[in-house]
Amino acid sequence: MTDTRPTPRLRHGRASLAVSFFVQGAIFALLVTRIPALQDRYGVSDGLLPAFLAAVPVLAGVGSVGTEHLVKRVRPGLVLRWVQPVVSVALLAAGSGTALWQLALALAVFGLSVGALDASMNMLGVTLQHAYGRSIMLGFHAAYSLGGIGGASLAWAGAHWDVSLPVLYAPLVATLVPVALLASRWYVDQARDQEREQARDQEDKQAPAAVSMKLLLPLCLVMAFAYIGDSTVSNWSAKYLEDVLHSSEQLATVPYNVYMVTALLGRTFGDLGVRRFGAVAVVRVGTLLASGGFAVVAAAPGAWVGMLGFTLLGLGLCVLVPQTFAAAGRLFPGASDAAIARLNIFNYVGFLIGSPLVGALGGAWSYRGAMLVPMALVLATLWYARSFAPTPARYGGGHERSRTVDVG
Repeated sequence: MTDTRPTPRLRHGRASLAVSFFVQGAIFALLVTRIPALQDRYGVSDGLLPAFLAAVPVLAGVGSVGTEHLVKRVRPGLVLRWVQPVVSVALLAAGSGTALWQLALALAVFGLSVGALDASMNMLGVTLQHAYGRSIMLGFHAAYSLGGIGGASLAWAGAHWDVSLPVLYAPLVATLVPVALLASRWYVDQARDQEREQARDQEDKQAPAAVSMKLLLPLCLVMAFAYIGDSTVSNWSAKYLEDVLHSSEQLATVPYNVYMVTALLGRTFGDLGVRRFGAVAVVRVGTLLASGGFAVVAAAPGAWVGMLGFTLLGLGLCVLVPQTFAAAGRLFPGASDAAIARLNIFNYVGFLIGSPLVGALGGAWSYRGAMLVPMALVLATLWYARSFAPTPARYGGGHERSRTVDVG
């Protein structure tokens, strides 16, 4: 019987990549949760702030596109190794400047580098999952969620004790950058992974070497829908609970924390579900939970029922993004890096659309009604669920569930 246990090198690669996901989750949370403090530090007007915030995902999309071409010459692991410190230093620069141009420059660097980081990080995750032969992608995103919870908690402590941004950011960056650089020594790269190369040699006989946007489009839409839902929760949950469901100001801060914790739980155990039931079933259940969560939020008579809805949202949405990246890697085994870089752009598309869409609908109509729009978009994922299925012809044997069916 063939030993399918991962080698020590693969296990080290998995742990090191999880560290990078954790660091990125913490850094990103430290930025987005302290936006009001950045606004006060630089005197950014309410009218100008949306332009600054929109520029970050736009430039991140540019960084993701650039990474598609960069990894043709440089290993994704090298891109991730050097771009992660840039993201961290850009965070520190954003919190340490005094002039508006310094904030603009820091956020521009942050946006470009975070696009490259997100793309290269998920490229490595898909490659490593393929080498494992089973689903591990949700675990990486669980590490990201854990980092986000840690970063948001530190940001709350900084705000509570009135710690200045440079004092808050400097020791954290000084700690996280060396940790990420040390962990990068054990990345398992596509170009250095013999098992991955052998698998690609077999699959390339049947799979196209180039990325077809027509085939990738369903996954792109699912990615955008998921981030429209995610940005709705992150930007509007507190306002919704306080203004629509008439909660206290303190209670209004709870839904996003609940959302992050349930997302962490869902991602921590989600790989087990994929291995047992397959990616399609997990995506369908996640879609129904997320759309049901939006329905509960829209119909909630009070704050506690509303929080139940946000809990369902966290459990449902958390599985969609990791599975979408994994599905892109399966769909284009000979060009997975390019597929992931292009797919990653729709992360930022969804983020750009979600918050303004709900805000505009809430102002013109009602916030309860506005919640039904991301619900309908997320529910549309059911139509595309088959895109998450492995192709039997590609994975051999004529069986519906070969070993590689669990990779996703």
